[in-house]
Amino acid sequence: MAQIRGTAGYHLGNQSPFGGPSRPEATNDPSPLDAIREQTSKIEDWLDTLSDPVKPYLPAIGRFLIVVTFLEDALRIITQWSDQLTYLHDYRRIPTGITHLFLLVNVVAMTISSLLIIARKYSEYAVMGLLGVVITQALGYGLIFDLNFFLRNLSVMGGLLMVLSDSWVRKRFAPAGLPQIAEKDRKMYFQLAGRVLLIFLFVGFVFSGEWSVGRILVSGLGAVACVMVVVGFKAKWSAIMLVVILSIFNVLVNNFWTLHPHHPHKDFAKYDFFQILSIVGGLLLLVNMGPGQFSVDEKKKVY
Repeated sequence: MAQIRGTAGYHLGNQSPFGGPSRPEATNDPSPLDAIREQTSKIEDWLDTLSDPVKPYLPAIGRFLIVVTFLEDALRIITQWSDQLTYLHDYRRIPTGITHLFLLVNVVAMTISSLLIIARKYSEYAVMGLLGVVITQALGYGLIFDLNFFLRNLSVMGGLLMVLSDSWVRKRFAPAGLPQIAEKDRKMYFQLAGRVLLIFLFVGFVFSGEWSVGRILVSGLGAVACVMVVVGFKAKWSAIMLVVILSIFNVLVNNFWTLHPHHPHKDFAKYDFFQILSIVGGLLLLVNMGPGQFSVDEKKKVY
């Protein structure tokens, strides 16, 4: 977004064009918005300096974290196979043969697609496979009308869209001309969709749980960061802020390792923990790639 700059008035000696006293010339003092931008730019430069040693590894870390919830889910299904079959058959009323096929397809799809994403091979097919898993599990387990589950999985989908954008950025073999333009446009749209979807987990966090002074402060700070991510204003800085907030929240609230093995909430805490890790992975890809062309940050470069 272009900065609005004052223009100096025209002067005829000491008189204004209308014969009255001349107005003072516009000062060079920065506006409050310019001051804020200068401070945030300094913070961004400081964060860039701190993150320089890990920058080359951010794409790999982000991709791994995005799929870690699917790998954990595949392992959980294998280790709790009989319990999963019982739930699907007795509570979801799914015929026995179909329950076995449902679980087997989910395990295979999650494992293969996750490994392909980590290896950066056939990312488009791998992402489609994991998106299919998210949808079929929501239907199979009857969780499609659970608001928190729905919002969390929207954020996971946002992370998967960021994987697609990252894979297209890394393609160097696109020919010049119209195919390259189409590829560029497709990346921009998916990058925008990924940014928007990533923040839905935090929306669920804001509207769940008991309110306290600390929760209000964290929610307010996170809400500002979410808006900045969506519109693409200082998106890298705001994404790092969300990574810090979500990571601290995840360790303090979803600390499943402190619960007894037979604690009734252990599996739920473990599931939430790895899902938030996946969303953190999507945010790390956003930090690495930037917000894309549909963003305030990019428009500032143009204007």
